[in-house]
Amino acid sequence: MLTIPNILTLMRIALIPVLIGIFLLPYPSASIWSAAIFIIAGLTDWLDGYLARRWQQTSPFGAFIDPVADKLIVAVALLLVLYKTPTWYILLPVVVIIGREITVSALREWMAELGERSTVKVSYVGKLKTAFQMISIACLIYYVPIFDFPLFEIGVTLLYVATALTISSMVTYLKAAWPMLQSSS
Repeated sequence: MLTIPNILTLMRIALIPVLIGIFLLPYPSASIWSAAIFIIAGLTDWLDGYLARRWQQTSPFGAFIDPVADKLIVAVALLLVLYKTPTWYILLPVVVIIGREITVSALREWMAELGERSTVKVSYVGKLKTAFQMISIACLIYYVPIFDFPLFEIGVTLLYVATALTISSMVTYLKAAWPMLQSSS
């Protein structure tokens, strides 16, 4: 069913090649436009969920495609940041965040097969992690200081906060699933 929330989610996926193309343009304004695209994508993430709940338009397709869109745009944006700043202090959180997304996605899929998907539902820490992650990535994509405001450095700091929350939420999910993981071995 093609609802407005699902259209917003699909738009987020469609923005990925646009983000990549604009990010790679050799113009000073590319970072501004790239950050704006990422921020728009982040806002559609919030808006599609809000509208789906408000208008009672949740669907199995939406439940599937929304987290896929989120993970795709975040992974691509993190890789673009790493491409622009190929240093260990960017690589480390990028690997942790992408590794966590893969691990938790696999865990949720496996738990769904067992009929226990609700055991690993999104937590408050997971939502907080997403907020810090989105803000940090927008700062890192924009890159340049605004009126001597060290946006990149703030982005790096927030990325490490997001990474700590990433690890914390993954541990929470693994603890919740641990009884099932032990009984299946």
